[in-house]
Formats: sequence, C-alpha cells, structure tokens
Amino acid sequence: MCRSIKTLRPPYAEAVTDDDMRAAALQYVRKISGFRRPAAHNAEAFDKAVEAIAAATGELLDSLEVRGGAAR
Repeated sequence: MCRSIKTLRPPYAEAVTDDDMRAAALQYVRKISGFRRPAAHNAEAFDKAVEAIAAATGELLDSLEVRGGAAR
C-alpha cells in the first residue's frame, strides 16, 4: 500500500522538509479514504487527518536513531 511514498530517513533522504512530510501524509490519507479530493462536507476531516499524520511523521523522524547520526 502507498508504494509511491518515499522513505524520509537517512540514508534514503538527506534533508526532509515539512512539505515532504505533508506530501506523504496527503498521499496516505488519499489512499486510505479513497478520495483524491474530498467533497466539501468531508474536507475538514480530510485536512485534519493530513495534518495529524504529518505531525506524527515529524515526531517519528525526530525520535528515530540511525546508526552514524541523527535521523533528522
């Protein structure tokens, strides 16, 4: 699932931006919800999920320890 989401930690990614994390979160929410673009009545829930997943991604990357240096 979500095979096109790229790995966001070294050595696969040198620098990860907030935009990278948000793009991965957006792709994940699109896949899970089945909506590329939600209807107006679902937009708030969709956007909230994207932001929550992007934040969780940042927390994960900040917490990972990669041999030879920090993950992010």
